[in-house]
Amino acid sequence: MPGPTVPHTTTPDATASLVLVRHLRHGEVPGPEPGPDPPLRLPLRADERTSLRGHRRSACGRDLLLQLPRGAALEPGDRLAPESGGPLVVVEAADEPLMVVRAADPLALLQAAYHLGNRHVAMELHRDELRLGVDSVLEDLLRHRGLTVERITGPFLPEAGAYEGSGHAHQHDHGHHGHSHP
Repeated sequence: MPGPTVPHTTTPDATASLVLVRHLRHGEVPGPEPGPDPPLRLPLRADERTSLRGHRRSACGRDLLLQLPRGAALEPGDRLAPESGGPLVVVEAADEPLMVVRAADPLALLQAAYHLGNRHVAMELHRDELRLGVDSVLEDLLRHRGLTVERITGPFLPEAGAYEGSGHAHQHDHGHHGHSHP
């Protein structure tokens, strides 16, 4: 004989994941009022900010489940919210291993950016330097070209690609670009 049925409750479990379904751009006003809780911080590496689905952990260790609508990557300052009630979650750029590339000649730095761009390398551009993720093959290539490369740890804010913000993912055939890859 089966045991008694346990009624299903809808009381939130303090250990359950906070399900985030709304993506509010920096400065965008949320719809329904957020809960009284202070916002949670969600530090993410640049590659993690491109994934809008899956489990993450807030800075304080709370389990978060991202179920965000398709669209552009998350940016530092964006806020994520549950359907109704609960705390807002603020996206931050997490520290990650980076290479800082510099050159005595501005043209050499520009040429490096061109060659890295042809390889679709994510880069953060500054007047006197490039920042990119650590890659020993690229590091050797850049040093061979006479550039200085320093390894650091810090937040990485790469330039948005040509297709960012238009809802166009970067998984496509490159044949229509008018160039070929070796």
